[in-house]
Amino acid sequence: FYISPLPNLYFTRDPATIVGSAMHINVMKNEYRKRESYLMNLLSTHHSLFSSTTVHSDYTRGSTIEGGDILIINKTTAVIGSSARTEVWAIESFARRMMAPIEEGGEGFKEILVVQIPFTRAYMHLDTIFTMVDRDKFVLFGGVEPALKVFSITKKRKDSLYIHEEKGLKEALSRALGVVSVDIIKNGGLDNIASAREQWNDSTNTLALEPGVVVTYRRNIVSNENLRKHGIEVIPIIGSELVRGRGGPRCMSMPLLREA
Repeated sequence: FYISPLPNLYFTRDPATIVGSAMHINVMKNEYRKRESYLMNLLSTHHSLFSSTTVHSDYTRGSTIEGGDILIINKTTAVIGSSARTEVWAIESFARRMMAPIEEGGEGFKEILVVQIPFTRAYMHLDTIFTMVDRDKFVLFGGVEPALKVFSITKKRKDSLYIHEEKGLKEALSRALGVVSVDIIKNGGLDNIASAREQWNDSTNTLALEPGVVVTYRRNIVSNENLRKHGIEVIPIIGSELVRGRGGPRCMSMPLLREA
């Protein structure tokens, strides 16, 4: 090839993220994916769709952050994965920008929850093990739960961040969402073998079209049925070739406009 192809570009979740009224151009970890962010920058600069959109590029000053580690759970809270692809310095930069007042170019967020996951390729992003499927429901790969650590980031003063280790994921999410208790759905239910097998086929990488309605791979039979038992409408897709890229429906989408 005169110009090397970009086979990972179909994972559009990673190179850029829309938060509120702004587009954030992310900094990719691996050299072979860095051009994807460059293309997103060109798109946001020259396409009329983004003519009135605020664009933040290199807002992490070179520290890497990828969209698969960014999950917006309501209008004032985001959950960020600390992973093999997203570095802590980038998370801090993201938190500062998100929690800055709207009049100062921020989004006015109140809190950022950080979920530290194992730094391995098997769990390269937060959304490979954990996604939101309803306003107070999440799906999680249970096999990784004991290894998770959760921290909250809030602002105490204008330029100071306060970081606190949370008791657990469920408690932190419940408090952030203002509910008595969130429902964390294990991807394979009580079947550990099915959970591990279907995790390999991205059973937790769901794409929520609206609260309680998700797109999943059809092959994850046990996980899909468990979602239905918890009141989630599942829209299965075949994806027999797509799954070979090691990503699910959420990986292959980048929301441009959402209703919280």
